[in-house]
Amino acid sequence: MLAGEILEQIRTLFLSSYAGPDAAKDMAVFVRHESEGRLHCEVHVYFPPAAIEVAEAFGATPCTKPSPADLGLLAGSEASWGSLFPGNNRFKTPA
Repeated sequence: MLAGEILEQIRTLFLSSYAGPDAAKDMAVFVRHESEGRLHCEVHVYFPPAAIEVAEAFGATPCTKPSPADLGLLAGSEASWGSLFPGNNRFKTPA
């Protein structure tokens, strides 16, 4: 609930930096809400390496590539699923 404002700031910066017809398929920002049984959830935002400028603008730190399970696309192309998570049939974009 409280993450909405910062998520919108991330989306806005991403779209102003990487939007357009020439945007790479690996340009995206993903989000996951994790509660692990707690009353309030934590919101994790994942930036692929191609979106490093936006990640740095928000003080993100490097991490391992997340599992695509329960991720949501915050900003970017739907085609980024297949590009960033190859072999995961759940996210393949139809031809």
